[in-house]
Amino acid sequence: MANSGAGTAGKSRRPRSVINVEGSKVKELGILVRGGVLSPGRPDRVVKRLGALAKFGPSLAGSFAAAAARDPHGGGIIDDERAVTYGELDARVRRLAAGFADLGIGPEGGIAMLQRNSIYAVETLVAASRAGADAVLLSTFLSPGQITEVLKREAPKAIIVDADLSESLQEVPEDMLVIVGHPGDGSVVADTSLDQLALSSHPELDPPEKPGRIVILTSGTTGTPKGAKRGAPKGLSAAASILSRLNFRPKERMLIAPPVFHTWGFGMLQLAPALGSTIVLRRKPDAETILAAIEEHKCTSAIVVPVMAQRMVDLPAEVQRKYDLSSLKVVACSSAAVSKDLSIRFQDTFGDVLYNIYGATEVSWATIANPQDLRLAPGTAGRPPIGTRLALLNEKGRPVKLGDVGTIYVGNEMTFEGYTNGNDKARANGLLSTGDKGMIDENGLLMVMGRDDDMVISGGENVYPIEVEELLVAHPDITEAVVVGVPDADMGQRLAAYVVTTEGSTLDVDGVKNIVRQKLARFSVPRDVVFLDALPRNTVGKVVPRLLPPSA
Repeated sequence: MANSGAGTAGKSRRPRSVINVEGSKVKELGILVRGGVLSPGRPDRVVKRLGALAKFGPSLAGSFAAAAARDPHGGGIIDDERAVTYGELDARVRRLAAGFADLGIGPEGGIAMLQRNSIYAVETLVAASRAGADAVLLSTFLSPGQITEVLKREAPKAIIVDADLSESLQEVPEDMLVIVGHPGDGSVVADTSLDQLALSSHPELDPPEKPGRIVILTSGTTGTPKGAKRGAPKGLSAAASILSRLNFRPKERMLIAPPVFHTWGFGMLQLAPALGSTIVLRRKPDAETILAAIEEHKCTSAIVVPVMAQRMVDLPAEVQRKYDLSSLKVVACSSAAVSKDLSIRFQDTFGDVLYNIYGATEVSWATIANPQDLRLAPGTAGRPPIGTRLALLNEKGRPVKLGDVGTIYVGNEMTFEGYTNGNDKARANGLLSTGDKGMIDENGLLMVMGRDDDMVISGGENVYPIEVEELLVAHPDITEAVVVGVPDADMGQRLAAYVVTTEGSTLDVDGVKNIVRQKLARFSVPRDVVFLDALPRNTVGKVVPRLLPPSA
């Protein structure tokens, strides 16, 4: 249970704007045992599993090698084309890591990867970890120009690219190797391929002196994304933290729909082998594909982003009824805001299985809302898991009063090491800013109000666009909406609403304004309303403001 204030036991449990959920080795051990991360087994396999963790630490290499030692003939990965056990994956990863070493990929030269979710992508990540190479995870949403800029900035030794993504790779530095990942449709001028490297006869590599880092790019909604350096976990505390609030169970089947190059997909890829989960991946998941995969593979958990969850809810009832989802126990949603409307509609449609995980590339997860939290306060980001400190601070770095809005700061084991360009996020009292505004309600639940720089000052009034968005998307004639601030000669800024309506809707500009006018203050009514066929989103469903058309 969360300790109030600085986390001192015995003090009042009344919600505060600083929440410290203290962990302990005893608490963590109990959570890890219940979650199946620590479990008894055949003595020889226990010894091998511990040996793998001792050899590689709690890195991707160590986690997957330990999973192979624990259950070499089970678990593993299922993608669109094939299935492999953890043992089969481990054998191929060993050869790939040796093949990487032959090319000079290791502690002295890292990789970049431009790959969709597949067994090939997981092999790339784990082999790089085993070789001690840094890995830069490129988004498939990036433009060719952005990819070129990131490659020049990060300077990896090689880039691994799926054949069907070759058109995004237009300019590669002369001394950079090109390696084909998934060999599907498309033509790549390459030096070699993962399939060829997997034939390596190089002796097995010794463990690197230190594990390679993962460089995850920020969402890049406003320009070329920054690289966020993330080291390997220091132990099993991170797994215990997320399992303290998420109802995952060992040796079940987990569908990971978000791309593994994003923090959310990558984080679940780290956790799954520790649970002994079978990982289900789809290269191009859509709403119905997700439902079909859950039924086909009897998945007990599905990892999604809010736009995926929204599209699952929006499927016609007859399509939803086609699929047997009785195996499903957890739908874990992250990477963007879960609206009040989505919280209610999703659980009314699919049952009380929705979890909302709030975090950021720089801090991993910060708070988690379980299904009960989302019934109590739809749209809430929830509470911090164990080992996490959450604070809402004002401009002077001091805690705000309960119910007031402040900037969200987080401290946990998984905060990043800094950006690859040398910059850093704002820090205060040992905590890292997420760049978002939020408030703690009377139940101790975090409500996220939007980005720190999203707040619009219109005619001297502070307006949070998310309040207007929540109201609009709850209307039956509106499927999507985003509200932004635009410059205004008289008011300083004004609100512009970009709206996607349902098929056959007759909603017009005045109708949109009246929706807001009936519920919110005059200054919250958008001055501009633009109707679109769809909002421009990146691969994890975040709206990209720079791609919105002019509002006037």
